[in-house]
Amino acid sequence: MASKGKGKSPKDGDEDKKSKKIKGVPGFSFRTKENAERKPWFSFPGFLPKMQDRGRFHVSPIDKRIQSPPKHISVQLQQKLMAAMNIEDEDSDRKVVLGICAMSKKSNSKPMNEIIRRLVDNFERLQVLVFDDDTILNKPVEDWPIVNGFVSFFSHGFPLEKAIAYKNLRNPFVVNDLEMQYTLQSRPKVYAMMKENNIPHPRFAVLDRDNELECKVVETEDSIEVNGHLFMKPFVEKPVDAEDHNIYIYFPVQAGGGSTRLFRKVKDRSSVYSRFCRVRNKGSYLYEEFMPSDGTDVKVYTVGPDYQHAEARKSPALDGKVERDADGKEIRYPVLLTNREKMIARTICKVFKQNVCGFDLLRASSRHYVCDINGFSFVKTSSKYYDDCAKILGTLVMRACCPQLHIPYPMCTAPEDIPVVQTTSGFMMELRCVIAVIRHGDRTPKQKMKMEVKSKKFFDLFEKYGGFKKGHLKLKKPKQLQEVLDIVRHLLNKAETKDGPEIGEKKAKLKQLKLVLEMYGHFSGINRKVQLKYQPTGRPKRSSSEEDDSPRDPSLLLILKWGGELTPAGRAQAENLGKAFRTLYPGGQGQFEAPGLGFLRLHSTFRHDLKIYASDEGRVQMTAAAFTKGMLALEGELTPIVVQMVKSANTNGLLDGESNTSTCQIVVKEKLKDIFNQDKDFLEEDFHKLAATNSISLINAMQFVKNPFQCVFGFMR
Repeated sequence: MASKGKGKSPKDGDEDKKSKKIKGVPGFSFRTKENAERKPWFSFPGFLPKMQDRGRFHVSPIDKRIQSPPKHISVQLQQKLMAAMNIEDEDSDRKVVLGICAMSKKSNSKPMNEIIRRLVDNFERLQVLVFDDDTILNKPVEDWPIVNGFVSFFSHGFPLEKAIAYKNLRNPFVVNDLEMQYTLQSRPKVYAMMKENNIPHPRFAVLDRDNELECKVVETEDSIEVNGHLFMKPFVEKPVDAEDHNIYIYFPVQAGGGSTRLFRKVKDRSSVYSRFCRVRNKGSYLYEEFMPSDGTDVKVYTVGPDYQHAEARKSPALDGKVERDADGKEIRYPVLLTNREKMIARTICKVFKQNVCGFDLLRASSRHYVCDINGFSFVKTSSKYYDDCAKILGTLVMRACCPQLHIPYPMCTAPEDIPVVQTTSGFMMELRCVIAVIRHGDRTPKQKMKMEVKSKKFFDLFEKYGGFKKGHLKLKKPKQLQEVLDIVRHLLNKAETKDGPEIGEKKAKLKQLKLVLEMYGHFSGINRKVQLKYQPTGRPKRSSSEEDDSPRDPSLLLILKWGGELTPAGRAQAENLGKAFRTLYPGGQGQFEAPGLGFLRLHSTFRHDLKIYASDEGRVQMTAAAFTKGMLALEGELTPIVVQMVKSANTNGLLDGESNTSTCQIVVKEKLKDIFNQDKDFLEEDFHKLAATNSISLINAMQFVKNPFQCVFGFMR
């Protein structure tokens, strides 16, 4: 009767009778030492059955004669089988082969060499094989070396499709999923996956001119609307191709306008500032909301889902200068991630199936956003990272290929580094807080002009921007100032046909208004403004002696303010003050021109909560930007610094308080106006009213002026 076992002979049956039986494991037997060349599959240390998503050792010609292994067997059962087999294994020195398949520029880089050296030193049974460029580019995948573990990642010129074909042919354990690397090359697909998996990211919209027939784009001076999604400046414009690093950031005209253009680092530059502020009209782009990250961004590197290494660097959009160390590497500082940020890293690692992965994290407004996922990335200069990465990467491969070895998973954590300073009392303490309130720098004279307007066009403009809700309106945006200028030009054309003293006075003020609005040839939004105040009963009386009590029609009080701009001297003052402020912190050594690394390291590592607030006045915002430039050792224009570092805030409370001082000021101004508009010399009662405290300087001033009305008009003549 034929045997059910495939290919069995009577001789094989005799050997089975002589083989050793394993107690407690029915259905299995071991051959004797003499027939070791016909050993079953589980007698080879590290040789595993083919399991889903797992690699296995290469099967040699001798191994192919062995019977097919069972498809399902537990690790515990393997242990019993190995323990029961009391034979000497001549193949106990077989090693797991880990293949590194990448372009030579990446596979021969310093970080990769450091990690490979540590892999070989820490894992005796791990062999690392690096694929050369000739093998990758020119040889068919059938001729590629056979490996058990496979590290492969895309870079410029790398044939990703061949790596996928090799993976399908040999079925090794793959550290980073290869098919997913196609997704990482498309920014829209990456953002779509982040949105689907609740990974925090900036609000975005995609303008696909290559595939969409209708692309609705509406661009204005301070915004862009993409397929119904509105983005106010500042916003970011990224090419859809993740390998294209020509990213533009557009700034609002109110902050100075223009754009910053980012690119791959060239020597010591990573971006340049340009006055050009129109979006690109060719190609497909992803538009996203700009996140002010206080001038720094965080690079996060994962090795497996449970290990993250984070470093902070100066944002390339800030001033474009790359700070490098003595070895020419970009200066970065390790930072600690919050638990929430660690969970984000874990989610990215799992969702994109990349064990070794890098991504960019922005910390803005006490929240965190992922703005880019780079795929396979290594830290450039960190011995601790190299140690941790080698341990974790080697363990991942060995556990996947040889689970019976029971290699424990390494627990690698970054030590917390708390900055402390030496105090005068000799104790080591941590600096908790520094607060500074700073006035703006040297400015040009402030100028102001008031005039009453009753034109319907001004009332329409007042209503258009919601002036009737509060009774007053402030116009600073270029579009708003352009509308005021158009109205003024229209009224001047009409006034040419009329004549009279009242018309002449109004015409003179309109001409001055036109002249101021046309200064500089463009509106920057920070050097002039127009205010409109509603007067329901018309212009108030100029003095108590005015006898006209007839009812007046409603009108608007137009107030034009210009001047008060930060001078070059004021900018230099603010920048030098920032440098001096930086050197006060330990690390600056009190040297004015020293880099002040103590403070800069604090800022880059988020060890302090640096916040810079300024009022909405242009001279104040520019002073804050110049101060920040000196304090953080920045270069370039002030506009990117204003947008990223300086936060606009209602700072009037710092000066005016919350009391009703404005009401008292109005009363005092009205009384002074009444006295100064009287054409007579100061009387004794006037001295009692105006110099009630008998101030010598005030009395001397009144005696010098005598008649304020004649003094002013005489000066004007």
